[in-house]
Amino acid sequence: MSPSLQGPWTLADTTGIRPDAERGKVWSPEFVGENRPGRTVVAPWQEYWYDDQFGKRGQAWAPEVHYFRGTWYIVACMGDHSRKVGSFLLVSEGGVEGPYRLIEGNLEKPFGDSFIGGPKFIPPGAYHHIDGSLYTEGDDAWLVLHNDLYAKFRDDMEDIVPTTNLPKFQQMPYSPEPYLEGAYVFKYEGRYYLLQAAWDRTSINPDGSTRYAYDPPGPGRTQYQYDAIVAVSDNFEGPYSKRWTAGVGAGHNNFFVDRSGQVWATFFRNPNFGYWSDPSRIADAAVPGVVRVEWTGPAGSRLYVERRNPGRTITA
Repeated sequence: MSPSLQGPWTLADTTGIRPDAERGKVWSPEFVGENRPGRTVVAPWQEYWYDDQFGKRGQAWAPEVHYFRGTWYIVACMGDHSRKVGSFLLVSEGGVEGPYRLIEGNLEKPFGDSFIGGPKFIPPGAYHHIDGSLYTEGDDAWLVLHNDLYAKFRDDMEDIVPTTNLPKFQQMPYSPEPYLEGAYVFKYEGRYYLLQAAWDRTSINPDGSTRYAYDPPGPGRTQYQYDAIVAVSDNFEGPYSKRWTAGVGAGHNNFFVDRSGQVWATFFRNPNFGYWSDPSRIADAAVPGVVRVEWTGPAGSRLYVERRNPGRTITA
């Protein structure tokens, strides 16, 4: 928490909930001992577990904190080493520090249906749609799942509205369409922006020059930058415009507006491949941060990570 983007930043005070635990940790699979009849903090599919190949398994990815209708929520994802991989929602029974519990709709599994995906070590039926996020407007809330699915939440926020198949955003995909991550919807000045993360891969053109493109994995293609791509629509469900790159190396992010009306983007510098994996830059990888967003593009109609201006200071 902080009074401004410049800080000072402090961890949420969780000492009143867990006096002997690490301060600031609001949820973890290790909190399974807090489960009580009628109140689940950690579901069986979220617990830590062990095997001979990886040892301790289970981790949470990509958490987002949201304040909606007077209540704090955290939407996050159990990662590839979990018993089931996919997105879930926690609801606070207090303030931003918690205590949090799991909603009813995630007691047995993550959101959505399972499908074949992820690394080869993930067993069939364990993989669900990852990187879930929450979009709210008025008194309504939607779950947004990568890379093209969404679902409306029930009014009590204990599950999504049941449907045979989750609806899909109407998008203009790339050809061919690569694997996308981190879907997020942001409304600004009456229009909806669909954010996603894409790997920019390098390959060699026939003339020997370097090709940079959002290509799917393939021979001769190397992951280089983890970028933020955006499309815009007049409606939440679409149809969305042709995508554009909003930030190079700034993928898997959220847009938000500060109290003065300035738009910002969070970012995450992926350390696994490409530019930030270089040993000379690794100290600046895997770090969170924020960057200004400005209007640019045709007729000033696009939101884009602000270009460098040495004379400008950051205020919030």
